[in-house]
Amino acid sequence: MAEKIIELKNIVKAYGDNVVVDHMDLYIRKGEFVTFLGPSGCGKTTTLRMIAGFEMPDGGEILFEGKNLLDIPPHLRPINTVFQRYALFPHLNVFDNIAFGLRLKRIETEYVDKKGNKRVKKTKLPKDVIEKKVYDALKMVGLTDYDFRDVNSLSGGQQQRVAIARAIVNEPKVLLLDEPLGALDLKMRKEMQLELKEMHKKLGITFIYVTHDQEEALTMSDTVVVMKNGLIQQIGTPTDIYNEPKNAFVADFIGESNIFDGIMKEDCKVVFDGAEYDCVDKGFNKNEPVDVVIRPEDVYLLEEDNKNAMAKGVIVSKTFKGMHYEMGVRVKSGYEYTVQDTQDWDVGEKVGIFVKPQDIHIMKKARLYNEFEGEVVEDGVISFGRWEKVECNTNCLLPEGWTLNENEEKVDANGEVIDLSGKKIKVIVPFDGVDMRDDLEEGATIAEVVSILYKGNHYDVELKTEEGGLLYVASIDPWDDGDQVGVEFLTEKLQIALLEEKND
Repeated sequence: MAEKIIELKNIVKAYGDNVVVDHMDLYIRKGEFVTFLGPSGCGKTTTLRMIAGFEMPDGGEILFEGKNLLDIPPHLRPINTVFQRYALFPHLNVFDNIAFGLRLKRIETEYVDKKGNKRVKKTKLPKDVIEKKVYDALKMVGLTDYDFRDVNSLSGGQQQRVAIARAIVNEPKVLLLDEPLGALDLKMRKEMQLELKEMHKKLGITFIYVTHDQEEALTMSDTVVVMKNGLIQQIGTPTDIYNEPKNAFVADFIGESNIFDGIMKEDCKVVFDGAEYDCVDKGFNKNEPVDVVIRPEDVYLLEEDNKNAMAKGVIVSKTFKGMHYEMGVRVKSGYEYTVQDTQDWDVGEKVGIFVKPQDIHIMKKARLYNEFEGEVVEDGVISFGRWEKVECNTNCLLPEGWTLNENEEKVDANGEVIDLSGKKIKVIVPFDGVDMRDDLEEGATIAEVVSILYKGNHYDVELKTEEGGLLYVASIDPWDDGDQVGVEFLTEKLQIALLEEKND
């Protein structure tokens, strides 16, 4: 197994209160093609820029072949970067763009002075060496006959090849690629994906690639690092990431998925969609809430009366995708499945569905509810997280035998007035304990929809409040990323309990 070339240890990066990389630990091996994959704002480009030296982490270490990289300026690191916008010099031709860095490069050479002492001086690279290196790079990217072309006359794909040639001509040990294919059309992107993969094999150096395109990551990578909100969600081969996602986010982000809430009754038995099904997963607690993932291509459509049908439903939508049809099937329980099939079924046609046990993937839930630490402000009012005053029934915190005295004050069994103010509490907000509204004036706070995940009969919505806190909400309404909503806690749904007081 190849040795480690780059190690990130407990890396943290924040812009103000916004933590974009959160205590990341990762290592990359020599000669590996690693892709950072995730939605916008997940921290992938920031991580790349810290490796390049364009950003400095707020904490942690970055090691290159076991040595600290943070003390080395970007231009002295054995790392080159290819940017999405190419950053070519418009006044230089192809040859001169690629040769630019070589002409600035200085090499140390030994010589003997007049007194016979050995000396070291820095000299420019000879012209013939520069020429050979440039033409070797042009050959690598398939632009041998374009040496004296004006870069402005090249297509987007050709300009990208020039940018890559300029990056590899200095023979870096690591090549960083920041969404380099983002400006190309679909056909050119697919061609460049294959060319980059082949180029990686020929060069034998480490590629670190950033993209939000799942197909790019799966097509080119040896290892995929899936990120969300500055945290690594999963590291694995493209096959592992697709076939065995670690959580609902990875399953949804990598390809299309049917994701349902389920209950693991026992080993190899799961309940979802109102019925119990066989699966192959083990090691969960009995009656543990889980996420159930089924890929659309693993759902078989049958005639409605077929005895193998697990559930019966009706086709409510159909889209032709070239190689297959993608259909929405709503079953009697109200759940809706996404199905991919080569057979052309009609909208409105009644069908049965079947899924093999090995194609029902069970995953632990990332969380079961929102949990905060807070305190009692006064009777019937609490604070938690970033919310200072939230109405809540605090009677559950009172000791047994409490009553009201003649002044309508709450007293204990000894008649002493009970004051809960300042008591530390644990607050649990269920996913259905938050009301989301279009009217921002009606909400107790304002939040932005960060992500949304369809779960068959409802949506799991991740919200970022104007105070910076995160909330997870179950909603029957289909919101969009970036929507501004009003948020109000449902008093009757909040669950609170006293925290044990710590002794100093």
